[in-house]
Amino acid sequence: MSGPETGQAKGGPSTGPEARRPLGLYVHVPFCASTCDFCAFYQEAPTAGDVERYLEGVRRELALVSPERPVDTVFWGGGTPGLLAAKDLLELGRIVRSACGVDPAEWTIELAPGSVTEARLQALREAGVTRVSLGVQSFQPALLEALGRRHSREQILRAHERVRAAGFASVNLDLMFALPGQADEAWEADLDEAIALGPDHLSTYCLTFEEDTRLWVKLSRGAVRRDAEAEARLYEATWRRLEAAGYAQYEVSNFARPGHACRHNVNTWRMGEWIGVGPSAASQHRGWRGANVADLARWLDGLGRRERMTEDRCAVTPALLAEDALVFGLRMNDGVDLQWWKARVPDLPWETVEETLHGLEAAGRLETRDSVVRLTPAGRLIADAIGAEIMAAFATEVALA
Repeated sequence: MSGPETGQAKGGPSTGPEARRPLGLYVHVPFCASTCDFCAFYQEAPTAGDVERYLEGVRRELALVSPERPVDTVFWGGGTPGLLAAKDLLELGRIVRSACGVDPAEWTIELAPGSVTEARLQALREAGVTRVSLGVQSFQPALLEALGRRHSREQILRAHERVRAAGFASVNLDLMFALPGQADEAWEADLDEAIALGPDHLSTYCLTFEEDTRLWVKLSRGAVRRDAEAEARLYEATWRRLEAAGYAQYEVSNFARPGHACRHNVNTWRMGEWIGVGPSAASQHRGWRGANVADLARWLDGLGRRERMTEDRCAVTPALLAEDALVFGLRMNDGVDLQWWKARVPDLPWETVEETLHGLEAAGRLETRDSVVRLTPAGRLIADAIGAEIMAAFATEVALA
């Protein structure tokens, strides 16, 4: 299946003279009423004073960044951005819009079903949001409770109805599978219920156990366990079911009706540029990559001194981009144009990487057409492991160079 048209070559930015590199803007809203058992994102319980200071911080950080070209896509994540009051969402929208240069082609917000109100949706439409992503996870009460989610099936249905009635251009539902206690039939029922709602986009994530989460503690104590065979079975069932329902897979975990692939995420997977604002937000911009400190107070203190509090800052070299273009680009069904990257970074000794790719192709995990390499369905089942193998090949090259 083909991925979306993004104005880029497969696996690399367009090289035509008319091309303009896309620029994304990610805004991290760090507030959440409670922490789900699987969540490792930075978040804090909100207070009125914190929200006011946060909004001023975003304004100051965007003034420091001063995007040098118009912003194409905006993504508000968290945390739970929908915890902000309608007036605060509207103000955040004004702050962001003033920095964009033009109206973004796509503007996404993540919302928890329990936070969806008509007042918030009206504010979001007025702000310029075009795409809503609802964090459903499951329609099953027992599974929601096992994840620490605080919404109900009824809230999901009501939230979806309100979002649709508000007239947003695109709606996504986030679902999770391979959950503790989840039978195959329960996952199939979740898929069927999601499809029946008719969203424009579906994200289906296999549960991961991130360190410093309650689920990780349960895993380490043996209270829950992973089942790799069940995960593979559920992956394949998902792909078959969503393809039959008219959703094209364009990335391992993402499916869309025509014209509804998430442009913001595609830009990051294609190694484009994006600016991250807010505590813990990551950026890849102007030749550097880094993440803001995951601490609201420290982030605000730095901005008070007109400093962006970034950590793990490193130069984005062509070699680093080439490695990441393969690791992340192979997760996309369009694949990666290997020849494009070899021409762009000719000084890298590509022999080790190509040897690794040939081995994956011989094992049925990868296929090559012209100069474009893609994972096969069997390869997509172990995309993370393949990414680690490619990273090891690049590390070997660096050691030998």
